[in-house]
Amino acid sequence: MHTGKYVFSQIGFHLPSRIFDRCVDRYNGNRYVKHFTCWNQLLCMMFGQLCGRDSLRDLLVSISPHKGKFYHLGFGKNVTRSNLQLANEQRDYRIFEDFAYAMIDRARACSQPDADFTLDIAGPVYAFDSTVIDLCLSVFWWAEFRTTKAAVKIHTLLDVKTSIPCFVHITEGATHDVHGLDVLKYETGGFYVLDRGYVDFKRLFKINQCGAYFVTRAKDNLNFIRITSRKVKKKKGVLCDQTINLKGFYSSEKYPSPLRRIRFIDKETEKRFVFITNNFDLPPEDVALLYKYRWRIELFFKWIKQHLKVKSFWGTSPNAVKVQIYTAITTYCLVVIIKSKLKSTRSNYEILQILSVALLDKIPLKELLSNPIYQDVKEQNYIQLNFDLF
Repeated sequence: MHTGKYVFSQIGFHLPSRIFDRCVDRYNGNRYVKHFTCWNQLLCMMFGQLCGRDSLRDLLVSISPHKGKFYHLGFGKNVTRSNLQLANEQRDYRIFEDFAYAMIDRARACSQPDADFTLDIAGPVYAFDSTVIDLCLSVFWWAEFRTTKAAVKIHTLLDVKTSIPCFVHITEGATHDVHGLDVLKYETGGFYVLDRGYVDFKRLFKINQCGAYFVTRAKDNLNFIRITSRKVKKKKGVLCDQTINLKGFYSSEKYPSPLRRIRFIDKETEKRFVFITNNFDLPPEDVALLYKYRWRIELFFKWIKQHLKVKSFWGTSPNAVKVQIYTAITTYCLVVIIKSKLKSTRSNYEILQILSVALLDKIPLKELLSNPIYQDVKEQNYIQLNFDLF
């Protein structure tokens, strides 16, 4: 029988503690702290994320019978609901934000592009979108969204090739999606796939000036002048490929350069799309396929809402909400890193489900996440009696 470390302790081994200590020192997170440090707080929050606790009380009830294991799990001498709640409310959320970005860099460095990404694009490909987390207005009064409810909005930049979030910005729910573009730093040669709600020509021209490319859908009232047209292959669904200039006074002032307009029909659904981009080199069918990959960010939002705790919060202050969201991003990246280092063939969902029920076991992590081959398992041939039915 293996008598080594707990599974949760083996998971924590993949966390870069020195980088986290630098984040803590940057914001004086451990000032006046006697025993429950920021590192203990991080591990408690990640334990709750991995085992799917619904509330702070639920988390404390689940770990309180294991006080003898607190030291080995990294929780410190003692964990109470008051000190964990106070830590989430008072300790600067930027500690966990900076650490989440450090984990993102590590996850991207060890991840390989998905096999189903078939486009031959050397530069990075990103999808940018936001999702709304509904809250109770009477409790989260600071996040007013509608007259009867509150919400926070998570603006996310996703690396389409690896399905790893590269940038996360949290605002109140009433903040318009397009304002998320103001905090992005664009990479030269990168592709940014945006939904139609982000069509703001002043902001799109900023992407163009940075030497990056954008792909988005045109609005129905787009006013333009056609300059030239290229030959298209209608068998591939491309109806037209045009170079245009914006015609409206304000829009042409905000975006004075030419744009590329592509009309495309999806033969499977018979839906027609109109794309605009500042890239004139990609084949038009690749531009349409690039926009189709934008759906991956919707799948990412669905995944974290279903499998991590970002819909029910363990604190009511803005700081506590941000600490929990960035801890969830850290947990997601940790699952990706463990999968890569152990060369596991299991999906992220399978790894998360296995870890959720084995955190307090003493099984080697590699053995736990190994993928058994069931094809070689044969049922034994038992000689059974045959019963005649009358």
